[in-house]
Amino acid sequence: MEQLIERFLRYVRFETQSNSANAQCPSTEGQRVLAQQLKDELIELGLADVSLDDNGYVMARLPSNVEHDVPAIGFIAHMDTAMDASGKNVKPQIVENYQGGDIALGVGDEVLSPIQYPDLNKLHGHNIITTDGTTLLGADNKAGIAEIITAAAYLIAHPEIKHGDICIGFTPDEEIGRGANLFDVEKFNAQWAYTIDGGPVGELEFENFNASSAYVTCHGVNVHPGTAKDKMINAMNIAAQFQVTMPAEETPECTEGYEGFFHLVSMEPSVAKTKLHYILRDFDSEGLERRKTLIQEKVDALNTRLDKGRVSLEIVDCYSNMREMVEPHPHIIEFAKQAMIECDVKPVIKPIRGGTDGARLSFKGLPCPNIFTGGYNFHGIHEFITVEGMEQAVKVIVKLAENTAKNYA
Repeated sequence: MEQLIERFLRYVRFETQSNSANAQCPSTEGQRVLAQQLKDELIELGLADVSLDDNGYVMARLPSNVEHDVPAIGFIAHMDTAMDASGKNVKPQIVENYQGGDIALGVGDEVLSPIQYPDLNKLHGHNIITTDGTTLLGADNKAGIAEIITAAAYLIAHPEIKHGDICIGFTPDEEIGRGANLFDVEKFNAQWAYTIDGGPVGELEFENFNASSAYVTCHGVNVHPGTAKDKMINAMNIAAQFQVTMPAEETPECTEGYEGFFHLVSMEPSVAKTKLHYILRDFDSEGLERRKTLIQEKVDALNTRLDKGRVSLEIVDCYSNMREMVEPHPHIIEFAKQAMIECDVKPVIKPIRGGTDGARLSFKGLPCPNIFTGGYNFHGIHEFITVEGMEQAVKVIVKLAENTAKNYA
């Protein structure tokens, strides 16, 4: 397991933040640099069919070591980190044998506090890897990469553990919703797969939000403020009027479980034109349609009150709930639950309040639930992961490979 942590600490130092403004794949050069490193590492481990395509997708296969037919299964993780916080010059620190209280991040005043993050109260005695308070950590999803490669290395070193073909895939640009766009399911050649991209130990997820983006544009008129009387129309004021009409109780900070939300992600303000980007999320497809209808009604109402055409709306559908594609294959979930139980991990089946590559891949014909990495607080400077959680993820991957072969003996 020392190799697991060494790998993880090495991977997080690669700057791989994706960039939604760049239409190329991968959207940043740092992802390609890490992809080449991973390709070389997989070749050195002795895996078969190792490839890195022009779009930055890495694939490999650990060949079966049994004579009977066993379905090929896959494990997938993504290389990019989120745009919500910097992923440059990541400086992780390991807090050994955590005994409670605040954890100082780096040399500044930033701390990781159990008051703000009560999960820390369950982790006394664990070894915790944190940021230095200036960047995200990158456990989302470089922990998944390290866990998958370490599990493959363990299976290679222990040929007495029988398994079928194990397919490995590392994707670019998952954080900007493109990770599955150019994923070659036929080339991957697995009958089903698991993304190793979840949070705390035990998480097992096979349903996620239905997702759309809504782009609200407010059109104003810019005139010199000294002569603006009865002429200027400030688009930022229109945007403010629009935002206050949105349901305040249906936002991420006010919802949980199966509750959906509207989330104002970003805005580009100016007097002449102000753009608002919302994400709409709901586990029920009809619920998502209601949200799209509501935001259209808000636009129409403001246009009625103001000059017609002052506010415009574009809605783009992003991904759908994978549940309908995974539920017809219940053994996929049962195998994962059993592997966790045999590794002394209590399965925690819950919906993903977001999306993963697995959601899109499931609709491309590769059923793909999501399994924990052991991490917490993704996308921000308070991100952390436990060494013990990462080790348990590796054990579950190995056990899944072993049990799949046993079930088809």
